[in-house]
Amino acid sequence: MNTTDRTPADLLRSALATDPGRPLVTFYDDATGERVELSVATFANWVAKTANLLQGDLSAGPGDRLALHLPAHWQTAVWLLACSSVGVTADVLGAPGSADVVVSGPDSLEAARAGRGERIALALRPLGGRFPQPPEGFADYAVEVPSQGDRFAPFAPVDPQESALVVDGGELTAVEVVERARTDAAALGLGPDSRVLSGLGYDSWEGLSAGLYAPLAAGASVVLCRNLGQLSAEGLAKRVASERVTHTAGRPAQA
Repeated sequence: MNTTDRTPADLLRSALATDPGRPLVTFYDDATGERVELSVATFANWVAKTANLLQGDLSAGPGDRLALHLPAHWQTAVWLLACSSVGVTADVLGAPGSADVVVSGPDSLEAARAGRGERIALALRPLGGRFPQPPEGFADYAVEVPSQGDRFAPFAPVDPQESALVVDGGELTAVEVVERARTDAAALGLGPDSRVLSGLGYDSWEGLSAGLYAPLAAGASVVLCRNLGQLSAEGLAKRVASERVTHTAGRPAQA
C-alpha cells in the first residue's frame, strides 16, 4: 500500500491501482450456504455506486453521520468504504434518531425506524438480492444502487483529519483508522499474499480491523464468515485449506 494513503478510501484506490483483479473480500454465510467473492475491481465498483447513492440521492456529505446497523457482511464493507469516499462518519450501531442517514439490515428495521433522515434497508440476500416487498419507510438498497454511476468523485474534498468512524464508544478520524489498521496488520504479520479468515462481528474495532481494514492496509484479502459457529470443525479446516487462509482472527461469531 502507498504510505501516503490517509483514508480507507485511499487504501482502496491504491489496491485498485496495484492489482484490480485479485480477490479482496470472500464472503460466506454458513446459515444460508452463500459464498461471494469480490475482486478489488468489483468491490470498488460497488463502493463507487454506493458512494454516488449516498452523496447524490441521499444528499450526504462531510460532517454528516450515518448510523450503520448491519452485521459482518460484504455489503457492510462496501458501505464503510462508501462513507469514507464521501467523508461521512460511519457510526456503527449508532442511534438512528441522531443520524442523518440510517442503513439497516432486515433484523434491525424496527430500531432503524427512529431515524428522522434518509433510511436505507438491505435484505442481505444472496447476490445482493432485493426485498420481496420493500419495508415501509425505507428505500431498498438493491433497487436503488444498480443505476448509480460506476465512477465516483466527491462534491467536497474529504479531510483525513475529520471524523470517519465511531465504534466501541470512540470516534476515529480517517487518518486514525488507517494508522490503527496498519498497526494491526503489522502485528499480525500481514502482507500482500495473506488471506485473513475472520468470524468476528463488525460491532467492534477488532472485528472491523480483522474483517476489513487491516487486510486492506496490507494489500491482503479477507475471508469474511458470518454464522461461522454453524460450521463443523471439519468444514472449517476444509475452508481454511480451500481458501488458502494464512491467518485467522477471533472465535467463531454468530452474526
